[in-house]
Amino acid sequence: MVDAGRPQDQAVPIRGLPERGRVLCHGFIESVTYAPPSQVAAFTAVVSDHDTPVTERRGRLRVIWLGRRRIPGIDAGTELRLEGMLTVKEGMPTMFNPRYEILSRQENQ
Repeated sequence: MVDAGRPQDQAVPIRGLPERGRVLCHGFIESVTYAPPSQVAAFTAVVSDHDTPVTERRGRLRVIWLGRRRIPGIDAGTELRLEGMLTVKEGMPTMFNPRYEILSRQENQ
C-alpha cells in the first residue's frame, strides 16, 4: 500500500495487500484468461507472489483490463509492478485497469 511514510516507488508483495484502497504491488502472472469474441472485451490475469502455493487463495490478485482482449508482453510467468485501486470481487482481491510496468519476461521469449 502506498502511504506517506513509504517511498512512492516501493511496491509490496501481493500477500501484503490491504482489503481495499490504492496500492502499488508487484508479483508474477500465474495465468491469463482471454474473453471469447461473443463476450465483452476484457483481459484477465491472476498475479501472485513467486512462492505462493497453488492451493492458497491469499497471495493472489485478479487484474482485469476492460476493453482489451490481449496486452502484448502480459503472459504467464511475467513479473509486473501494478498500481491502482484494489477492491474485492467474488471473494478475491481485484484491480481494474491498473497502471503496469513489465519487470521481466520468461527466458524463451
